[in-house]
Amino acid sequence: MLDDQILLAASNLSRRFGGLTAVDRVSLALVRGEVHAIIGTNGAGKSTLVNVLAGELPPSSGRVHLQGRDVTRWPQPRRARGGIGRSYQRTTIFPRQTVFDNCRLTAQAHHQHPFDLFNAAARCAESTKLAHRAIEQAGLSGQANRIAGTLSHGQKRQLEIAMCLATAPQVLLLDEPLAGMGAEETERMLGLLAALKPGHAILLVEHDMDAVFRIADRITVMVNGTVIATGDPVDIRRNADVQTAYLGDIDVPGPATVPA
Repeated sequence: MLDDQILLAASNLSRRFGGLTAVDRVSLALVRGEVHAIIGTNGAGKSTLVNVLAGELPPSSGRVHLQGRDVTRWPQPRRARGGIGRSYQRTTIFPRQTVFDNCRLTAQAHHQHPFDLFNAAARCAESTKLAHRAIEQAGLSGQANRIAGTLSHGQKRQLEIAMCLATAPQVLLLDEPLAGMGAEETERMLGLLAALKPGHAILLVEHDMDAVFRIADRITVMVNGTVIATGDPVDIRRNADVQTAYLGDIDVPGPATVPA
């Protein structure tokens, strides 16, 4: 693995809330061209880890590096401008705006022009270009003029990713993007992730084990805030500690083809 392909790295990262250690000395590396899945039971520390990586929570100890730069003390807006896109467990869109306006507003927030006093923000060529490109990348080209609140659940999740893409990120931190989806919507989202993978490092927090073992190149398993195993899907499937602590008797799927 070449160092210049590691876009986001955590080293001995911990986050404590009083006497509770939610994330305990976690180290990982997100690589361009890979989907790195984080799995674990509820309360394992997955979402807290994402919040720390995104800059929404400061770490209690440890370091975070973004494209080789120490960003440990950078707040979330600065990390976003540095190349991190983030989606959340709950849908976070502007439901009364169009799909295009959702993406344009996100692009404008990322690429601000505070001293451009004589041009309307809606006519910003850069934001418009980024919005259209993000909508196309997310597979929503035919929905650009629809009111976001009228989209299906799966399309709303696609829109959230489009809003991330409108900020031109290198790293995508996706917290349960498949939650609540039916089979057809899941297939569409897996296809989208596969298409985005070559140009991004993707961290995926997900409970759908079928999806995880289909799309992930690398899997990290967390229990009680600590990492008990990291490896490719074959290694994780065979890991006795993972079977004991998390997977148990679950029938973990074998290799499968992700839709193009």
